[in-house]
Amino acid sequence: MLAIVGILIVIFAVLGGFLMEKGPLMVLVQPSELIIIGGAALGTLLIANPPRVLKGILGGIPKILGKSPFGKDTYLSTLKMLYELLNKARRLGMLGIEPDIENPDESELFKAYPKFLKNHHYRDFVCDTMRMAVSGNVDVFDMDQMIERDIEVHHHGAMQPIGALMTTADSLPGLGIVAAVLGVVITMSALDGPPSEIGHKVASALVGTFLGILMCYGFVGPLSSSMSKLVDEEHAYLYMMRIVLVSYLRGQPPVLAIEAGRRAIPAHARPSFAEVEAAYRGEAASGGATAGAEAAAQA
Repeated sequence: MLAIVGILIVIFAVLGGFLMEKGPLMVLVQPSELIIIGGAALGTLLIANPPRVLKGILGGIPKILGKSPFGKDTYLSTLKMLYELLNKARRLGMLGIEPDIENPDESELFKAYPKFLKNHHYRDFVCDTMRMAVSGNVDVFDMDQMIERDIEVHHHGAMQPIGALMTTADSLPGLGIVAAVLGVVITMSALDGPPSEIGHKVASALVGTFLGILMCYGFVGPLSSSMSKLVDEEHAYLYMMRIVLVSYLRGQPPVLAIEAGRRAIPAHARPSFAEVEAAYRGEAASGGATAGAEAAAQA
């Protein structure tokens, strides 16, 4: 939502200042300049990137126009889900969660968290890790290395569309100059015309430079920067789950593993200890046992 507000502020600030200086608004309406700049930018984007990167750009832009999915509620829900999974593994043994991690779509535990279940990468991140733990043939250190590599590979892939968008943003001022040069060429061919016509053509040429710079620093550049921050938030979310899972596999009880994960959450989205405790305490109570008793037994 803030991205939309920011775009509107940029538009109103630029156009408002232009109008305050008694500038003729219609002189900025140059469809030909937009076609040159926008078409060339789109062409370079298609030349430089494979379809998966283009798909990542198209999928990433709508995400930054809405609310961040990695808020406190998301972290609380995920910590609660992980507590249930790890507590079940502690009570029933690792084989007790095998049906859940082998068929998460059929698991009653995961069905209670549809948003998490809907995202295949997050779901597989947890299930594949616990699947390796069930096999019992992988050292915890080696498993931690595999999880870290998984996060790095995912982060690298998520950053590629952002890099492509940033490169496109950097090219827009240059493409604006291309449009301006073409306008100057047209102007030079009409030097024998009336001064008003020559002035109009010069103004049109300069609008090309204006549009290229505005699109770079006012729209495309900030959008790519916002996408980068969203990818960093996703990285922090995956890192939190890594801390929880590795802590448990190293022998920590679920309560301590969850607390270790909570401490890894960025400060702006980190729930308090009491909020996390209240989240899994309510779930434990509905299951017929109090979380306080379980925490005491685990300690």
